[in-house]
Amino acid sequence: MLGRRRDEVPVYGSGVNLHYPLEELVAQARRWVAAGYRGVKIKVGRPDLAEDVARVAAVREVIGPDRLLMIDANQRWDLHRARRALAALRPFDLHWIEEPLPADDVAAHVELRRSTDVPVAVGENVYTAYGFRDLLAAGACDVVQPNVARVGGITPFLRVVELARTYDVPVYPHLLSEMSGQLALALPLPAMVEDVEDASFAALGLLAEPYPVEISGGALRAGAHAGLGLRWS
Repeated sequence: MLGRRRDEVPVYGSGVNLHYPLEELVAQARRWVAAGYRGVKIKVGRPDLAEDVARVAAVREVIGPDRLLMIDANQRWDLHRARRALAALRPFDLHWIEEPLPADDVAAHVELRRSTDVPVAVGENVYTAYGFRDLLAAGACDVVQPNVARVGGITPFLRVVELARTYDVPVYPHLLSEMSGQLALALPLPAMVEDVEDASFAALGLLAEPYPVEISGGALRAGAHAGLGLRWS
């Protein structure tokens, strides 16, 4: 009913890994490479910037130069720290920096975007179409990441998608790959789906088979079911 525009969508590996020791982070990156993911995302925001630099460098070495590398600060920085961090991390060819600043500080996002060539991704903690409107109208972001549950469901999610389309800003749905992946198949602009290690509904044991989506070879595909195809276990 939404109008599927593609049969598959690329997947990137993601993890809640800021607390991981370096060797565990590197092992996770190797798993993503082995799974064929076309990009990976890791957490940053350690107290010592040198630790972030070492961790990003190690992951870039593991994934090679051709895979996308994204970082997520989860609102841990202020504008000054974000500028310093992105300058230090610039050699690693970052595809985006996610939530570098407090989610509701539109002005600071605008200033950061003016001062860096690393694309800025926002939206995980924006809960209304009006919040996305303010970010887009201000020129505060390069990517928006609505979470279908947090914005209130599929209908408001689609409102955010249409807003973003008017600014030629791509939508990369946040989390919930079993739902977000199906929505991504209907987005007007190309996107990727986030697969957080061990955090999908299926991985958590919440779904009965057959699962509504399949991830293999670095791509997500939906089944032939009607509706969302979610069968709770």
